[in-house]
Amino acid sequence: METPISAASEIAIGSLRERAPIVFELAARFKAAGFQLALVGGPVRDLLLQRLGNDLDFTTSARPEDTKKILRGWADDIWDVGIKFGTIAARKNETTIEVTTYRSESYDVDSRNPEVQFGNTIADDLRRRDFTVNAMAIELTTSEVKFIDLFGGVTDLLKRVIRTPESPELSFSDDPLRMLRAARFAAQLDFTINPDVIEAMTTMKDRLEIISMERVRDEFIKILMSNNPRVGITILVDTGLCDLFLPEIPQLRLEIDEHHHHKDVYEHTLTVVEQSIEGEERLGGPDLTLRLAALLHDIGKPKTRALIPGGGVSFHHHEVVGSRMSKERLKKLRFDHHIVDDVSKLVFLHLRFHGYGGGEWTDSAVRRYVRDAGELLTHLHVLTRADCTTRNKKKAETLATHYNHLEERIAVLMEEEELLKIRPDLDGNEIMSILGIPAGPLVGKAYEFLLELRLEEGPLGKDEAKVRLNDWWTKNGI
Repeated sequence: METPISAASEIAIGSLRERAPIVFELAARFKAAGFQLALVGGPVRDLLLQRLGNDLDFTTSARPEDTKKILRGWADDIWDVGIKFGTIAARKNETTIEVTTYRSESYDVDSRNPEVQFGNTIADDLRRRDFTVNAMAIELTTSEVKFIDLFGGVTDLLKRVIRTPESPELSFSDDPLRMLRAARFAAQLDFTINPDVIEAMTTMKDRLEIISMERVRDEFIKILMSNNPRVGITILVDTGLCDLFLPEIPQLRLEIDEHHHHKDVYEHTLTVVEQSIEGEERLGGPDLTLRLAALLHDIGKPKTRALIPGGGVSFHHHEVVGSRMSKERLKKLRFDHHIVDDVSKLVFLHLRFHGYGGGEWTDSAVRRYVRDAGELLTHLHVLTRADCTTRNKKKAETLATHYNHLEERIAVLMEEEELLKIRPDLDGNEIMSILGIPAGPLVGKAYEFLLELRLEEGPLGKDEAKVRLNDWWTKNGI
């Protein structure tokens, strides 16, 4: 009777021969040089999930300098930026490979960098991998290609569960970032995390403090950009890990009492993230800026929460406070400047639509809405629609109708006036010529006056703009 491991072995090795024949070319070179080579980790897992990509990881008995010699003359490109960690990377055709010497690594109590020790056997290497589903290997240099599963990875893959090869405490002590990876794999693969792993993540969460913010950010991005970020974010919040790098999210779980009812802001936020993802096709696919804005759009609420006499709660100006908080947090997480600016801008604007009441938008209001959103207009469309999580069907339909009307108005004015290119009817040189003034602050004031006219009244034409500019100049006695 065929066992799960033998079946997995047949599937994985057969799929590897079909999808990545260059693996066996590489193995022949290592074998000829007297070294062992095995495909390891994520690619083996992905072979079993029928989702192998073009990034392949290997482990070997060869030392890094030996690996470089073997790759030389075979690979198209070779780079050794990870050589101190035992890793040599290369590219062959469309495939990127990383070959790492058998190793075990651990973090000193106060160090942000792993201490790398080379191992002598593949068993030692697999034992110190993060999770059992990533601790499987295909040994390529033995007389027969061999599937290796020492820690029950196949069984855990079938059960869709995340466990560690040895104790989770040892695994997370070796590399605390693995706690975030557990949440990431749960979100990406729709796996559950074993209770002992969750317990270790909760009790060892402070260990994450030794990891650089850039590495934490990169793992968090993978969680947020997964197919089901709610799962990963919920794990981070429930274990307390989120408190260490994004405390604004767990703080959204505001206390609700019987006299001052308000929407569960935390659950509302997760729903907005999900609904934003549903609208991402308008942006061409998964979009980090949109997902960050959806996650952070209400983080100003805890600081602006006020109880209303007689019942109810208000959050006046939470978009202003939240915009500032978003910028500060994303900077601490080392996000690129353009993402920091774009996300904080979307958080600031996310309530703008609701400031126009029942949907009676003037042309001036439409122009300002488009001008303020700028290149983020479509992001704002998706975010604003996603922010409607009411269970009142009639209210939701009314809001959707009003926003449909706004988008229709934008489309009409866009065609008539090229709203994304809104500028005054006169440029700076024309202003200086008409008023007889040199370049300086006065030109800027005149430009702003004409821009306000353009937003309020639409295109004036150069003649009318010249008349209005001279009137403004005279009235202000400049």
